[in-house]
Amino acid sequence: MTDADATAPRDFSLEVRRGHPTDAELAAVMAVVSEAYAVEADEATADDVTARSAWEISARALREPLRRDVRWGRFSG
Repeated sequence: MTDADATAPRDFSLEVRRGHPTDAELAAVMAVVSEAYAVEADEATADDVTARSAWEISARALREPLRRDVRWGRFSG
């Protein structure tokens, strides 16, 4: 998101279901809600560093390849 996108006007609709708010009250509600949304959107970004999963932590490294020069059971007779 660029700075131009952040300052561009956005569509906003507000439906009043009860009462008769004044223009000043509606403006105050719009200001508070838009600021709360902006703060929530800023805090909702994911970290760049990913945590290692439990599987990655507990997984063993690959074992060394089998030695083909050693016979089974080391029985040479």
